[in-house]
Amino acid sequence: MSTVRRPDHRSEQHGGHRSARSPHSAGLRHVLTHLITPLLMCIGMGLAYLGAFANPAPHQLPVAIVGSGHSAQLLAQSINDKAGGDLEVRTVGDRSAAVDRLKHQDIFGAYVIPAKGATTGAAKGSAGGAGAERAEGAAAGLSKPVPELLVASAGSDTSASVVQKVFTPIAAHQGAPLKVTDVAPTAEDDPTGQGIFFLLVAISIGSYASVAVLGGAGAVLPVRLRAALAIGTSFVVSLIGTAFAGPVFHLVDHGLRGLWAMAWLYSAGILLIGTGLHTFLKRWTTLGVMALFVMLNFTSSGGIFRPEMQNGFFAALHSFWNGAGFVEGTRSHVYFDNYGLSGHVWTLVWWLVAGLLMVGVAAPAEKRRRTAEAEAAANAAAVAAAAVAATVPEPTSKRDSRTTVRSARAARGAATEAREGAADVDEAAEADVEMEMEEAVGV
Repeated sequence: MSTVRRPDHRSEQHGGHRSARSPHSAGLRHVLTHLITPLLMCIGMGLAYLGAFANPAPHQLPVAIVGSGHSAQLLAQSINDKAGGDLEVRTVGDRSAAVDRLKHQDIFGAYVIPAKGATTGAAKGSAGGAGAERAEGAAAGLSKPVPELLVASAGSDTSASVVQKVFTPIAAHQGAPLKVTDVAPTAEDDPTGQGIFFLLVAISIGSYASVAVLGGAGAVLPVRLRAALAIGTSFVVSLIGTAFAGPVFHLVDHGLRGLWAMAWLYSAGILLIGTGLHTFLKRWTTLGVMALFVMLNFTSSGGIFRPEMQNGFFAALHSFWNGAGFVEGTRSHVYFDNYGLSGHVWTLVWWLVAGLLMVGVAAPAEKRRRTAEAEAAANAAAVAAAAVAATVPEPTSKRDSRTTVRSARAARGAATEAREGAADVDEAAEADVEMEMEEAVGV
């Protein structure tokens, strides 16, 4: 009886199927792993943007009633009672004091109770042709006193609109049209004042997309050199942003030097923080910088809604986040005679300092890791050399010589395969770098 086993064709077939499936399963795992990043971006963007912008409502929005008499106090108390915490109504003595508080952004609207004997001449600017016709038709040249609402749309166009909606029914109840006076209007080519916010978006994208390039393609460079490149890149990005704000779109009509300085501080902070984070986060850096400088940054900047129109979380971020520092600093410099500018500049400076500290932490960490990798590679090479030497004994005969030759060829073949494997690893690393940069720029 023969003891020779027949070849098991079924096991060979199963092995062939397993070997055929293994490349696809590895590729599938690779794709699914990289899909985690955009899915987390989707969740983060939804939570951030809808949480910040979906249901804007005033929260203790400060406004004022202009007047020192009993009627002004009664009106302020009445509005406070009806607002239920949405507004914070106070009284100021006269119109000039109200204008001063508006320009300091202590309040966002001031309702001037009309004095007795006021004429329609004060209302002609807002009443237009209809007002002129009424004035001409009046027999004595006088008409009913006209209330006036003072706003500063450069501080926030949306807040000015909310204030106007609050006081228009009050003026209508008094039977008079409401004259709206903007004491701090925006530039002619930026009527809503939101151009500064979109300038923030452009500078942010140029900054955090450059982080992926510096961290990926520049991974072979030392951290200090990458930090120097980050500072240089921020200089270029800030110049591009200044060109957009001035000669290209005329978002501001003066103060370009100050705007450029704040744009550079803002961009440099993002680039340095991202460069330092890349040492620790690697391909997750894009998600990290998006969370810091898009999800939490754009939503708390005050470019669309001021913190008084948002919930407590984003209102709190507005007090120290770098996007708010840039937006509010630019507004202060361009429209409000630099009032409060130093505080916003210090916000940007502290973010820049945080970036320098991050780079300072990343440099020794990366040095230690590269030293460990070099030692591991040297040890692996030594082990491989010892293994090759052990498989190639000294030849003692012609037959041993042939064996030695075959062993040497086998060792060379193994070395060749090792080099090919290393090349495959390098190609995979390059592919990961390209994917990281594509993710950043694509977003």
